[in-house]
Amino acid sequence: MFVTPPHHIKTIAEYHRFNELPKPGQPLVSVIRFEDIQRIPDKGQLSIVLDFYTIALKKNFSAKMKYGQQDFDFDEGVMHFMSPRQLLFFDSTTADDFKHTGWLLLIHPDFLGNTSLANKIKKYEYFDYHINEALHLSEKEEIMVAGIFHNIAEEYHSRIDGLSQDVIIAQIELLLTYSDRFYQRQFITRKIAGHRILNRLEALLKTYFESDSLNENGLPTVLYIADALNISPNYLSRLLKMLSGQSTQQFIHDKLIELAKEKLLMTSLSINEIAYQLGFEHPQSFSKLFKAKTKSSPGEFRQSFN
Repeated sequence: MFVTPPHHIKTIAEYHRFNELPKPGQPLVSVIRFEDIQRIPDKGQLSIVLDFYTIALKKNFSAKMKYGQQDFDFDEGVMHFMSPRQLLFFDSTTADDFKHTGWLLLIHPDFLGNTSLANKIKKYEYFDYHINEALHLSEKEEIMVAGIFHNIAEEYHSRIDGLSQDVIIAQIELLLTYSDRFYQRQFITRKIAGHRILNRLEALLKTYFESDSLNENGLPTVLYIADALNISPNYLSRLLKMLSGQSTQQFIHDKLIELAKEKLLMTSLSINEIAYQLGFEHPQSFSKLFKAKTKSSPGEFRQSFN
């Protein structure tokens, strides 16, 4: 629980005032060098909510940042993305903790207007990743990303004409496309960490299935699983797709079917009793899922082993 309510910043101009920056060159988009931010908060805690998209490339950042219950220390060059209305929480021991370098891009949803990016930006799942799921860049990637930020800044500070918005949006789309590629690389290069999460997921489901939770609460939801693992649902889904080719829900269902097979073969419980134990309100829903996964009904599966 935060000691003070978060600062709710509704406009990009308000963000500039809050950080003691000059007025933005445009009302709906801004590109900022972190080195230029004059306002340095006192040591302690600070939380903010922004009504616009933010894309940050941060380096040399000492303050702790929190999303939910997860801390992350930006002691390396990383990118982080936030969609509108997300809560961001900072915690520092000295004012110097907030001094860092890099770029910050602010994009109000209205800037995207009727462009193709207005809908496409919502499909980039990393805007809803937690802070601890930030994108870590290689030196080559960082140079490439910084170059795109620089191009946006050049256009932003140039004379506005009829194509200014198109050029900036094209650069933003390029930045997001590269970021998506780099995230794919990160999921591959961090397979060891990914498999640790996979092991935790399997242990979590095993504990859930062995308790009375299935009978009392039904199947665990994706949100429940993600919260238990301290991972954003979208990040977990993308990680599982990379490691297993399945969505989180498909993974849960597969583990449930494994348990169902055990009960069908190792107990004399009726199919209806098994369905209720597995959290299904209607046995036919269990039979439908079982057949979709195994190509046979629960009764046919049991009979094939008799």
